[in-house]
Amino acid sequence: MIRKVVANADEAIEGIQDGMTVMFGGFGLCGIPEKAIDAIQKHGAKDLTCISNNAGVDDFGLGLLLQTRQVKKMISSYVGENDEFERQMLSGELEVELIPQGTLAERCRAAGAGIPAFFTPAGYGTEVAEGKEVREFNGKPHILEHAFDAEYAFVKAWKGDEAGNLIFKGTARNFNPMMAMAGKITVAEVEELVPAGQLDPNEIHTPGIFVQRIFQGEGYEKRIEQRTVREK
Repeated sequence: MIRKVVANADEAIEGIQDGMTVMFGGFGLCGIPEKAIDAIQKHGAKDLTCISNNAGVDDFGLGLLLQTRQVKKMISSYVGENDEFERQMLSGELEVELIPQGTLAERCRAAGAGIPAFFTPAGYGTEVAEGKEVREFNGKPHILEHAFDAEYAFVKAWKGDEAGNLIFKGTARNFNPMMAMAGKITVAEVEELVPAGQLDPNEIHTPGIFVQRIFQGEGYEKRIEQRTVREK
């Protein structure tokens, strides 16, 4: 069996270079690859094109890479919780491609399934459709979207085994399984790493064939982006 286990995040991001396109799982701050992001910041790779549903917050998640000016372009669906992102976008320092959330998900899924492009009605008649081929299906206009092409995909799982099989917990599943399938090299960080064969096959969300590197992280913060509680 191919050995996929690496010692830590620093070893897991080996090979990342300036100018690469990289994916980051997560939704808000839920299920983000915290340790990989920290390692990339420390590594210093710059001019990155980052594909992620959002850009973290100012002092956590992808917000850390924005602080250190390591991101050249963000491809995202929602970016409303990051003041530094807003500042860089409005000043022209950061290139931004905002796309519908369903299109973001499908561009990930298509990449993992080997589908180079697809037509969708989402975004037709808006700035999203500018410069894209339009075709009619059943009397409704659709725009052509291409699958993502990312050198790395960084994902976070609750539990994994040494063969790279992954189980995600609750809503932390979000974009992680799709991105795990889409990267040329997929790096998974997990809270618990067990020997191969110990996970129930019926509970595995991402088969190990899609994962090239896996490591067990420690000390996860698991911040809550917007804490909402009911009155007593």
